[in-house]
Amino acid sequence: MSESTYAVSGMACGHCAGFVTEEIETIAGVTAVAVDVENGTVTVTSDRILDVADVRAAVEAAGYELGSRT
Repeated sequence: MSESTYAVSGMACGHCAGFVTEEIETIAGVTAVAVDVENGTVTVTSDRILDVADVRAAVEAAGYELGSRT
């Protein structure tokens, strides 16, 4: 089991969180996604270590920008 938290910029509301969650959930191995809009973070739990490029692509597909791991 792996858990990583990333900074995400551009999120402003629950709808933003929903878009980010929906895209990240499409990554193979992801078991849970928790978005904290107020702090601008997303915590991803997976059954294996994820490639940051996959997470970045999912966040960008949702219309936001992935920062660094926190």
